[in-house]
Amino acid sequence: MKSRSYAIVALLMVQVLYGLNFTFAKIVFNDNFVGPLAFVILRVGGATILFWLVSLFLPKEKVDKKDYFKFFMAAVFGVGINMILFLKGLQLTTPIHASAIVTITPVIILVLSAIVLKEKVTKLKVLGVILALGGALALTIYGKSTRAADNVFLGNTFIFLNAIAYSIYIILIKQLSAKYHPFTFIKWLFLFGFFLVLPFGIGELNAVEWQSFTPAITFAVLFVVVGATFGTYLLNPLALTRLKASTVGVFIYLQPVIAGFFAMFMGVDTIDAIKIVAMLFIFVGVYIVSYKPKQKSV
Repeated sequence: MKSRSYAIVALLMVQVLYGLNFTFAKIVFNDNFVGPLAFVILRVGGATILFWLVSLFLPKEKVDKKDYFKFFMAAVFGVGINMILFLKGLQLTTPIHASAIVTITPVIILVLSAIVLKEKVTKLKVLGVILALGGALALTIYGKSTRAADNVFLGNTFIFLNAIAYSIYIILIKQLSAKYHPFTFIKWLFLFGFFLVLPFGIGELNAVEWQSFTPAITFAVLFVVVGATFGTYLLNPLALTRLKASTVGVFIYLQPVIAGFFAMFMGVDTIDAIKIVAMLFIFVGVYIVSYKPKQKSV
């Protein structure tokens, strides 16, 4: 029971980090300190260094040669496609729009889990997904943001494709997390991912004027690299070892709530009755999906 509780706490931490990430990353883009493709290299490169450094202090685990291809494919969807489309999309759209579209991810994961992992989809789980989706859509449709967006339609399209890539990644690492310790495959995931994204962002990275960074921008970049990348990619697989992939996916519905509160704290959004009701729907939906009834003793 405790291990399941720890997994749920880990998932909540992931959503907090991701929820704050929408605004922090957007701040860096809006002020033109770092381009989205250069930011991808910073995220992946920084996390790669952290994962490999930490792995030096952990027991070594032998990897089957046939699984390296699985690591590579997870890197393609979970690092390369996922991060490039997310940060490029976030540059073009708003944090609230982005957090709205991300809520489609649990639906994709639920379908893939039933097809690939043969997970049982109960009526209660479907009800939880519908409640959470309804609340998330209501929250984000009525949400307002004063942040500039160059091309909302294109940005939203990139975020939607990012959600599909992330869903495939969750299914892939669900299978790997049952076989390896999270650090074993994540360090390889990011190493492969770094070489995948490097050609796309090296030009933007060379154009970054590091001396122009303010303390606030430096903090935002470090938060995205250490918290929203290293932290989330470490905690998600740990949660997957104790929870179903579809359960992990539905927690994404919390991101609009967190992103909305943080946007209000930063002065770019307001609270009203509709948003409060929407948030309640999200919390109830997440609870229903994560609820595991006690087994009756025979």
